[in-house]
Amino acid sequence: MPASPGSASPVPADPYGRGGRLATLRTGLYAYRLIVAMWIRATMTYRASFALTTFASFAVTAFDFVAILLMFSHVDRLGGYSLAEIAVLYGTVGTAFGLTDLTLGSVDRLGRRIRDGTLDTLLVRPAPVLAQFAADRFALRRLGRITQGLVVLGYGLLTVDVDWTFLKVLMVPMMVLTGAAIFGAVFVGGAAFQFWAQDAAEVQSAFTYGGSTLLQYPPTVFARDLVRGVTFVVPLAFVNWLPALYVLGRPYPLDVPQWLAFAPPLVAAVVWWPAALAWRAGLRSYRSTGS
Repeated sequence: MPASPGSASPVPADPYGRGGRLATLRTGLYAYRLIVAMWIRATMTYRASFALTTFASFAVTAFDFVAILLMFSHVDRLGGYSLAEIAVLYGTVGTAFGLTDLTLGSVDRLGRRIRDGTLDTLLVRPAPVLAQFAADRFALRRLGRITQGLVVLGYGLLTVDVDWTFLKVLMVPMMVLTGAAIFGAVFVGGAAFQFWAQDAAEVQSAFTYGGSTLLQYPPTVFARDLVRGVTFVVPLAFVNWLPALYVLGRPYPLDVPQWLAFAPPLVAAVVWWPAALAWRAGLRSYRSTGS
């Protein structure tokens, strides 16, 4: 029956409009929670194995800080920074990266799924592909990395010589959360690149795992060109260098305005925009393996 002149006909939601994006986000989060809950139940079925693998994750990542401790057995300062100050840098980036690795760590397997054709199974399910892929094989053992980062961060905060203010206290959790968001954008952007490269996991790791290792040390030990690159090109410096140096009362090696120390939330939002666009473009360009 045709609609009466005074009635409004229903209009389907635009999948790329605001309402469509919000609906997709809700669907994705719901699917992510369901898949994660499934993997957690499977993991906790074997509690002893979970405890051992979590401790192994803690111990393996702890070797990075042991290497720093060995350096300080021969020097008093590294790049002009004390052990406590480097512990703050190490702890913030370690915890932030651990959160990203826990929630999005599976996306670095995208190239493998493209090559063997198993990505096709995710495309036919009624849920966003990124949510399914991020939650796939959710590894709760990665809590070991997060715990290790928190332990080192706690040590650094308790021993560092800082004139604490309320704003500086708030900067610590801000660094961890926004740092995890920035790493998440790098993870997703690197995964999107694999739609075209198909075998670029090592390139992605150079920016994710390599970036995490880089930020464990103060910027004063690196060349200024490298510091510029991770500040203005791939803005990993906003994970902990810029905000942490404000907390520690240290000058940044580059001549940048001090307010950039408070910019990580804005940077996290900005870098997610091209990462999301790259993911959508990559997904549209995917043509399966033909098998």
